[in-house]
Amino acid sequence: MIETRLLRQFIAVAEELNFRRAAERLHMAQPPLSQAILRLEEALGYPVFERTNRKVSLTPAGTAFLATARQVLASLEEGVAATRRVAQGIEGHLRLSFIHITPYAHVLTALRAFRAASPAVQFTLREASTQQQVEWLERGEVDVALLRAPGRSTPGMRLERLSCEDIVVALPLNHRCAGQARVDLADLAGDDFVASPRELGQGFHDQLASLCLHAGFVPQVAQQARRLQTVLGLVAAGFGAALLPASLAASMPAGVVMLPLASSAPAPLRQLDLYMAWDPRRTSPVRERLLAQLRHFSAY
Repeated sequence: MIETRLLRQFIAVAEELNFRRAAERLHMAQPPLSQAILRLEEALGYPVFERTNRKVSLTPAGTAFLATARQVLASLEEGVAATRRVAQGIEGHLRLSFIHITPYAHVLTALRAFRAASPAVQFTLREASTQQQVEWLERGEVDVALLRAPGRSTPGMRLERLSCEDIVVALPLNHRCAGQARVDLADLAGDDFVASPRELGQGFHDQLASLCLHAGFVPQVAQQARRLQTVLGLVAAGFGAALLPASLAASMPAGVVMLPLASSAPAPLRQLDLYMAWDPRRTSPVRERLLAQLRHFSAY
């Protein structure tokens, strides 16, 4: 085993070609330095210096080993520096999942600021339902998830609210209520609804069902779609009404009108929360920096 200290001592002698000057440069006495070089030559099995009373010069083996020693030390120093950058959270890899982030300007601003401050951090981005993201977090496959309330017990997972928005109703343009300023949810008791399947987001699904129950009816879901943008498309095609987060108004297709609800339901039923979720049992400095950035730009 050749220690890094021995490599540094060899490089000093190779660059100075003088044991006295090399010892002064290393802040050590000359005899221990000479002994160190002898140990190096014993470890290599070949002499690295030619020594005469008048000069010291590198042997061909020494010249070759000098390049190797410099490369090893440079690689080690870069490895140490990279380790420090990862430990400080300014370098590394982040696996981020989300339901849909385009409508959330504060999330996009936080990600833009984070990437500008930490360009060396690599991202893996995955769009998925709340339920899928919860499963990924539980298996350790993502570091941070942006999702709705899971609607079930999630031991070990931490949730923190990022924003809150109203639930609105999406109607086809030819719907009888499309010209109103707002819609009383009870007026839609006999209508068909379009919704996403419960297994994709239990919390979101159950909240919408509870909101309808508060208005005195059980929603009749005529069609289901896995993506909310597809739900909007089905509304535009006249398959029914839909209860959706207000942020989707920015991507509303032609043929759909979004209206606020007139409801006496408690605010927690009438509003949808966006959360960031992570597993605090898994240590990640770079994840902590992203969480801090998301908190800084939180709209909540």
